[in-house]
Amino acid sequence: MVEPHRNQVFIFHVLATFYIKYVQIFRNLENVYDQIVHPQKRILIRKILDGVMGRILELKNEMVELELTEFHYFDDILQDLKLAPQQLDIPIPKYFLKEKLEVIKGREKILAQILADTGLDIQEMKLSIKTISLEQAVKLIQIAERARQGRLRALFMKQIFLQEFRARQAKLLGEKMADVGAAALRIQKVWRGFHQSKKTERERQEEMVFLGMNPPPLLNEVSATIIQAEKVTRLRDELQIKHEEDYKTALDTIKSQLQLIEGADIKENLRDQIRHWIIECRNLTGTFPEYPKAEEGGSAIIFSNKTPQQVIQDIIAAQEEEEKRRKEKKKEKKPVKKVKEKKVPKEKSKEEDELWKMSPSAFLQTMEEGNNIYKEIWKNKDESLNFLQDYDPEMIKEEKRKELESEIRVQVDELMRQELKNIKLAVNREKELPVKAGKKGGKNKNKGKKGRRGKDKDLTADRTIESLYKELVEEGLLVQTLKVNLSDYIGEYSYLGATLRRVSIEPMPSLLDVRQLIALYGILPLGSAEVHQNAPMVKSLLLAGPSGVGKKMLVHAICSETGANLFNLSAENIAGKYPGKSGLQMMIHVVLKVARQLQPSVVWIGDTEKTFYKKVPNAERMNEPKRLKKHLPKILKLLKPNDRVLIVGTTRRPFDAEIQSFCRVYQKIILVPRPDYASRYGNLLWQQIIQRHGGVITSALNISCLAKVTDGFTQGHIVRVVRSVLTDRRLRQQQQKPLVAVEFIGALSTMDPIYQEEEDSFKNWYAKTPMGKKRALALMGGNTGTAKDKGQKKGKKEKKKKK
Repeated sequence: MVEPHRNQVFIFHVLATFYIKYVQIFRNLENVYDQIVHPQKRILIRKILDGVMGRILELKNEMVELELTEFHYFDDILQDLKLAPQQLDIPIPKYFLKEKLEVIKGREKILAQILADTGLDIQEMKLSIKTISLEQAVKLIQIAERARQGRLRALFMKQIFLQEFRARQAKLLGEKMADVGAAALRIQKVWRGFHQSKKTERERQEEMVFLGMNPPPLLNEVSATIIQAEKVTRLRDELQIKHEEDYKTALDTIKSQLQLIEGADIKENLRDQIRHWIIECRNLTGTFPEYPKAEEGGSAIIFSNKTPQQVIQDIIAAQEEEEKRRKEKKKEKKPVKKVKEKKVPKEKSKEEDELWKMSPSAFLQTMEEGNNIYKEIWKNKDESLNFLQDYDPEMIKEEKRKELESEIRVQVDELMRQELKNIKLAVNREKELPVKAGKKGGKNKNKGKKGRRGKDKDLTADRTIESLYKELVEEGLLVQTLKVNLSDYIGEYSYLGATLRRVSIEPMPSLLDVRQLIALYGILPLGSAEVHQNAPMVKSLLLAGPSGVGKKMLVHAICSETGANLFNLSAENIAGKYPGKSGLQMMIHVVLKVARQLQPSVVWIGDTEKTFYKKVPNAERMNEPKRLKKHLPKILKLLKPNDRVLIVGTTRRPFDAEIQSFCRVYQKIILVPRPDYASRYGNLLWQQIIQRHGGVITSALNISCLAKVTDGFTQGHIVRVVRSVLTDRRLRQQQQKPLVAVEFIGALSTMDPIYQEEEDSFKNWYAKTPMGKKRALALMGGNTGTAKDKGQKKGKKEKKKKK
C-alpha cells in the first residue's frame, strides 16, 4: 500500500487478507520444501520460505500495533475467501528438526549421560515415588489378601451352585418326555429374536456413522495406505540426504576442475582487460589512473557488467565532476545568505503522521529475488532427462566460475598494482607520495576502540563449553525437555470473537489463538536464523493463566519443535545456587554463554511473579526470590538479533508482582485461558486424553455430558481425572464393561474448578498492562482514526499536563 489511509476497518481488512494469504502460501511452501528432493531447488524454496515466514511476522506486528491486541479474529474475511478456521493454523516447518537431528540426538545423549553419572535422574525417580508408613503398607497388603481370598471363595461357591443346578435340570428332563417340535420352535424363536436385534443394532450404528454422530469402527486402526505413505516419506528423507551430500561434494570437485582447466585463461583475460583500461585512461586523460583499493572491491568495481567504452566514459565523467567540485569550493568561500521560510511542508508532515502507512518490509525483496530466479531458471527448464532429480552440474559451474574469478581477481589486482607503480615510475617518473599523518591518528582510534571492548571481560575464558554445559546440568539449571509437540496442545477456534468485539466486549482468547501466538513468537523465530535476524524481534514472552492450563507444556513444546536447550532460572530452582553478587553474575554469564553457543535456547522462569514480588512473604525470604529482578533487563539488552535466545516466563498469580517492572521485562504477554465448551467437546480434549491413556470411546460414553459438567475445569484437571479412572485393571475390563461418564464424575467432585471470578481477575490485571491500557483508550475514543494514533495523542496530552 503506497498511499496512506485513515480508516482503521479498511486497514485491518487489508492487513488480515494479506496475513491469511501468506499463511496459505506458507502451508503450501512448507509441504513443497519437505517433499522435493532436488538440492538446488530446495535452496531456492528455503530462501522464499524464510521470507514468507518473516513477512507473516511483520504483518502480525502491524496488526498488533493497529488494534493494540495480540488476538485477532477473521470471521468475515474467512467467509469471503471460503476458508475454514483450521486453515489458519501455523504449520511448524519440519526442517527445524530434520536438518540438525544428529546434533540434537548427540546433545540428548550427553545430557542423559551427565544425569546418570551424577545420579540426578535417580533422585527424580525417587521424588516421583510416593512413600507411605509401615502401618499403611500392612493395611494395603491385608486388603489385597482378603480381596483375593474372597474372590476364590466366590468362585468356589459358584462352581458348587452350577453343579447342583445341572443335577436338578437332569432330573426334570429325565421325568418329562421331550417334544421335539416344541423344542425346535423355541430355539427358532430365540435365534430369530437374537438375529433381528443384532441386525437392528448394526443398522443403527451404520446410520449414526453416516450422520457423523459416531466415529467409524476402524478409526483408530492404521490403514495400509498410511503405512505406505510413511514408508515413502522415509525413503524420500533418505534420498534428500543423499542428494544433499552429492551436491556438497560436487561443489568442491567442480571448483577444483575449473581451476585446473580455466584458471590460467581467466587470469590472463583479467590482466589483459586491466592493461587495456590503464592504456585507454592514459590516452584519454594524459595521466595514469589510480588503482581501486582492495577494500573498495579492486578491479571488480571498474568492470562490473560494463563494456570497455562505458568504463572510459565513466572515467571522463569522474574527472569532470572533480573539476566542478574544485570550482564550487572556490565559490563557497563567499558568504551565502540563509533562507528560513518554509512552513507548508511542516503542516503536511503533521497530516501525514496522523495517517497510517505500512512500514517497509525486510523480506519482500528476498521473496522477489527468489521469484525472479524461479522465472529465469526453473520455470521453463526441461527436466525430462533428470528423473532422479539430482543436481545440475552446469549451474554449479556457473556459480563456481564467478567465485573462482573473484578469487583470481584478488591475486591479479596485487600483481597489477605493482605493475602500475612500475609503469608510473618508468614513464612519468612519478614518485610515491609519503604516507599522510592522518592515517596514524586513525590507527590510534582503533586502538582506543579495542580498549573499550576489553571492558566486557569473559569470566570463563579458560573453560570449554563442554565443561560449562556439564556444570549447568549438575546444578540443575539446564534441564531435559519433555517430548511434546505444539499440536498436542488441543483447542478450538473462537467462533464468537468477532461478534463480541462488535458489541465492544473483549473476548477471552481461545486455546487455538494461544497456540498460534506460541508458533509465531516462539517457534518460527527460534527455528530459522534468517527470520530471527530480520523479523520484528521478540526477546521475552510471558504466559499468564491459572494452574493446569498448559503453560509449562507450551514451554516444552517450544523446545521440542525447535530442538532448543531449556534453562530453568525459576526462583525456587536458583535458590542457594551461586551465592552472592559475584556468584549471581557468574551464573548469568555462564547461562548466556552456553545459550548463545548452543542456540536456539529457551530461558524459562517459572512462577516469575516471585522475581517481581511487591512484598516478599516471610516464608520465602530465605530463598531470595528477587535475585534476578535487576539483572533481567540487562540480559535483554545483551541479546542481539544473531542470538536465538528466548526468555519465557510463566505465572499463575501475576497480580502479586510489580506491574511496571514486570511489563518492562516481558515484551509480549499472552493470557492462557481455561478450555471452553468447544474445546472440551467433539474430537478434542476429553476424547483425545481418554484415547491417549488407552481408553476406548463407545456410544455408552456421553462426552457431551462430560464437556458440560467440566465447565471451569482445566486440561490438568481432566488429565488427572482420566489417569485416576483408567487404571490397568479398568483398561483390561473395557471389552466386557465399556467406559461410562459416571465413572469420571466421582474423581471430578474432589477437585476445585477455576471460577469465573478468577478468570475476570486475570482480565482485569491484563487491562493494567501497557497494551491493555492502550486498547482500553482506543475503545473509549471511538472508531474514528487508528488506535495507534489515539494512543500517541493521549500520551502527548499527558506529557503537556505534567509540564
